[in-house]
Amino acid sequence: MSKIKTYFEETYSELVNKVSWPTWQELQSSAIVVMIASLIIALIIFIMDKSISEIMKIFYNSF
Repeated sequence: MSKIKTYFEETYSELVNKVSWPTWQELQSSAIVVMIASLIIALIIFIMDKSISEIMKIFYNSF
């Protein structure tokens, strides 16, 4: 049981003293970058899906 206690104490100590946490401003800017990148990727996938769908409609209607 003492091993578990030691593990949690060391984990807490590392999180409090050794980890450099980002500032609120850094978190906001990172979140904005992730949202913009996600929207761009979603838009690209949407365009690819619509294009392939139209190509397949043209292909199937030709027979």
